Amino acid sequence: MALLNLRPAEECRYDAVALGEVMLRLDPGEGRIRTARSFRVWEGGGEYNVVRGLRRCFGKRTAVMTAFADNEIGKLLEDLILQGGVDTSLIYKMKTDGIGRVCRNGLNFTERGFGIRGAVGCSDRANTAISKARPEDFDFDYVFGKLGARWFHTGGIYAALSEQSCETVLEAIKTAKKYGTVVSYDLNYRPSMWSAIGGLEKAREVNKAIAPYVDVMIGNEEDFTACLGLEIEGNDANLKELNEEGYFKMIAHAAEIYPNFKAIATTLRTVRTATVNDWRAILWADGKIYHSKEYPALEILDRVGGGDSFASGLVYGLMEGLDPETAVNYGAAHGALAMTTPGDTSMASLDEVQKVVGGAGARVNR
Repeated sequence: MALLNLRPAEECRYDAVALGEVMLRLDPGEGRIRTARSFRVWEGGGEYNVVRGLRRCFGKRTAVMTAFADNEIGKLLEDLILQGGVDTSLIYKMKTDGIGRVCRNGLNFTERGFGIRGAVGCSDRANTAISKARPEDFDFDYVFGKLGARWFHTGGIYAALSEQSCETVLEAIKTAKKYGTVVSYDLNYRPSMWSAIGGLEKAREVNKAIAPYVDVMIGNEEDFTACLGLEIEGNDANLKELNEEGYFKMIAHAAEIYPNFKAIATTLRTVRTATVNDWRAILWADGKIYHSKEYPALEILDRVGGGDSFASGLVYGLMEGLDPETAVNYGAAHGALAMTTPGDTSMASLDEVQKVVGGAGARVNR
């Protein structure tokens, strides 16, 4: 019996749709932001990266719902999305005044780090078009009802942007569920983002309203304590790290409070240096815990987007009806591969993911 009840593919235009902010990433390559004289541009965003991976690596039909200021930077972002094969027809173009007072497009400066020097991110995303977008700027009934989508993905990064985004994400999720679309949500708690609209209290209010509509919840121990207020006896509610047994208790507690959760997943990363991490993932489904293959001392070129690529591999596995252990292994392998290339998004292929899941090494492929 399949873990999730997905709408038939032939009834839907899209296999998966995401809602969230897409920013222009400016990458100084091997150098530093503070000394750069040139930058390479990429597109990226926590929610978007998932459907981008589903399209580019796994061949699924995907679209992104976001909003751009209708100017040259917005057109550049749209062109980057098109290069990744994601449908841009659901993007809302917001008129602006030419200098960003009405709205603007978000920028994200990210340097990769190396060895003892950690990665550094500096975002410039206030007053963006998507943070100002309201539910009425998107026709959710048209997207999920008339066009049809089998899967909808969004998350806490988008929800934290503004009061408007809190309203928009909840309306989108409720509409998706109305039409039988499977919903995944990445809690992705960022205290600095929630601080401007009410902090921890607001994060809990919004995420507790969202959680009852979610089928596949993604998050670590801090996400569950901060966003959903879950506590494990004997642990401080503000604890940053639980041992593995404690995290399993947290998952069981979450599943008990939210019986709608069909699956709960997280990645587990130990940072040895900026370029060497231990990496693996776990998935709770059917009341059991499934472990991915471990990737000890994984060499990393660019860690940004690794968690999003894990999510897209996991979603692919669950969408294809693979068993939970295989699904979490697809996610972990895809996340690992995505961190070996620059940019927020995956450059991996399905064949590469399958080879890594099967235990293939890094010998030259000729």
